[in-house]
Amino acid sequence: MIIPPQSLSPEALQGVLEEFISRDGTDYGAVELSLEEKVERLKPQVLRGDVLIVFDEVQERVTLVTKEEWRGQN
Repeated sequence: MIIPPQSLSPEALQGVLEEFISRDGTDYGAVELSLEEKVERLKPQVLRGDVLIVFDEVQERVTLVTKEEWRGQN
């Protein structure tokens, strides 16, 4: 299920982004960025709809996927 970012409070959206960024295995290139810098880069993509917030009802977990990844899965 896609969660529209506008349906989340600013605090909840911030928490979703920070939790996703801090997961093991996320890589943002050769230069290490701060958590705040990573959120600043990711948030506009989510607000534009290029990256979707998806709730997996089976795993009861929120994740982020690109619009292209979502189309490929569905």
